[in-house]
Amino acid sequence: MLIAVASKDGKEINQHFGHAERFLIYDVENGDAKLIDERLVKRYCSYDPEQLLRGHLLRSIAEALDGCRAVVTTQMGEHPRGELEKLGVEPFVTSGPIKMTLVELAKIL
Repeated sequence: MLIAVASKDGKEINQHFGHAERFLIYDVENGDAKLIDERLVKRYCSYDPEQLLRGHLLRSIAEALDGCRAVVTTQMGEHPRGELEKLGVEPFVTSGPIKMTLVELAKIL
């Protein structure tokens, strides 16, 4: 199964969903997690007071995560969480080493 991860360093789950400019895509199966892709996205959180409506950004990120069963980040707001769930992508908020965490997460998915 494919799982997307927000990570600043490619080793740890250590980035907020809204701050991510890329998601690392892992294929997790048989007790192993392999990096297979990196998908670039525009940041959901822009801190621009003129840019209050960000639905188009969320849709764009969801399209980039197409095919992923879940997305894992250290933080995620309620609105992005709800929208991803509607699209069939399960959001998880946690931290830790990517591979070990994804192998454990796959056991409950």
